[in-house]
Amino acid sequence: MKAALDPTHEPRWTVGEVSQLTRLSVRTLHHYDEIGLLRPSERSEGNYRLYTPGDLVRLRAALTYRQLGFGLAEVARLLDAPPPEQRRALETQLLLLRESQRKTQATIDAVQAMLSTQGEPMNNEDVRAVFDGFDPEQYEAEVQERWGETDAYRQSKARTSRYTRADWEAVKAEMQGIGEAYIALMDAGVAPQSPQAQAVAARHRAHIHARYYDAPPAMMRGLAQMWVGDERFTRSIDEARPGLAAYQSAAVTAWADAQGEQG
Repeated sequence: MKAALDPTHEPRWTVGEVSQLTRLSVRTLHHYDEIGLLRPSERSEGNYRLYTPGDLVRLRAALTYRQLGFGLAEVARLLDAPPPEQRRALETQLLLLRESQRKTQATIDAVQAMLSTQGEPMNNEDVRAVFDGFDPEQYEAEVQERWGETDAYRQSKARTSRYTRADWEAVKAEMQGIGEAYIALMDAGVAPQSPQAQAVAARHRAHIHARYYDAPPAMMRGLAQMWVGDERFTRSIDEARPGLAAYQSAAVTAWADAQGEQG
């Protein structure tokens, strides 16, 4: 179907034609119009929507932002934002995509490790090898004294005692990916209370919840306080990047506060 021509010979497209060209439904295009994301610049004599070439350029930008993971409200705001602000948003998203790419590669490596070592028993020497010299017995006495009677301790002990070397490789890869996501946001100047940082905090909680013990918001809030309240935790976390402990603590605290008392 050919687009209509105006007296200046510039093409115009009806909503049906744009739907066919882009594979977006007419209903979606109407919704974009209603929320101000993409309002057709012209109307026909019969009051039908007519899209100009400039409108389609805006639609292409909108779809690109959507593909990058931006919400509709953020897309609408960015389309009308000054170019420097659009650039900063894209640079932040690029950092997150690169981190996601690294995470995917780490997951692939972990799966390959699982295929090659599946079912092998894991001893303390193996844990030290996986975690670059960390000795699981070093803090065992203190851990038992502080948390030995808690459900979280018993749950974590039961789960980790069954982990193979491949399991620990996967745990390490997941945690590295989470740390890299925090660092990418730090480098981009994104606040720990932002939606992006809270999304990483939600991943962080999911990792702990799946790998160690049930981790409701109150538990995560307590962990976040410990990361900055105990200098040993702070020092260990900040080895990846100075200030990381404080950043992830603030992000997880914001996430926990947003959840209220829900699990």
